[in-house]
Amino acid sequence: MSEIFDAYAAYYDLLYRNKDYAGEAAYVDGLIQRHRAGAKTVLELGCGTGSHAFELVKRGYAITGIDRSAAMVDRATSHAAKVGPRDDLRFAQGDLRDFRANRTFDVVLALFHVMSYQTTNSDLTAAMATAAAHLQPGGLFIFDCWYGPGVLSDLPVTRVHRLHGEGFNVTRIAEPIHHPNKNRVDVHYEILVERGKEIERIREIHPMRYLFAPEIDLFLAATEMKHITLESWMVGSQPDLRTWNACFVARR
Repeated sequence: MSEIFDAYAAYYDLLYRNKDYAGEAAYVDGLIQRHRAGAKTVLELGCGTGSHAFELVKRGYAITGIDRSAAMVDRATSHAAKVGPRDDLRFAQGDLRDFRANRTFDVVLALFHVMSYQTTNSDLTAAMATAAAHLQPGGLFIFDCWYGPGVLSDLPVTRVHRLHGEGFNVTRIAEPIHHPNKNRVDVHYEILVERGKEIERIREIHPMRYLFAPEIDLFLAATEMKHITLESWMVGSQPDLRTWNACFVARR
């Protein structure tokens, strides 16, 4: 099995081409301005191919993005190069569990379920510690995650996604294997890429932890942070049993 997202990275932007990155950046910008107006510097943990970062730079933020996947960082860097050199956007490879930039930021972000990829207590604690270590006093940590009450009320099922682009067809099959005693779903991805008569097959397993507000509070407290807002991602209302994706805003 390849490192998560390394083989997947080549087709990531195609698979998520309909994702509303601009709308999500506007939502995050609204959270920042509500809770830390005037914030400018942002560290994004798990930046992927940089789509959120590019949208946030347009809104006046200076972004440093890190990702564990070298392939993802390469694609982000390549995209950035197309818009020319700039000093308010940079990407680097790094593991959010132990990355240290030796500087602090107004805001730390972990978007698109990055925190749910931290499936053990030690991983979550390390990720929270990284966020706290890079925040100025009063700085914000904003992240979304799979929300436990919603996941357990609407259990994940096998899904098939088909796309065409750049001269090839892509079929992605996502098959969930639930581990209820570990609060985890292992999503088994099989990606079939057809180029004429050639077929490339990629298999990856993405372990995803669903999280609950009381345990998040414990992890935040252990790293001297406290959640100040909990809401349904992109909705703004309190999460409930129908909410799969929750957003936390914490302050150091």
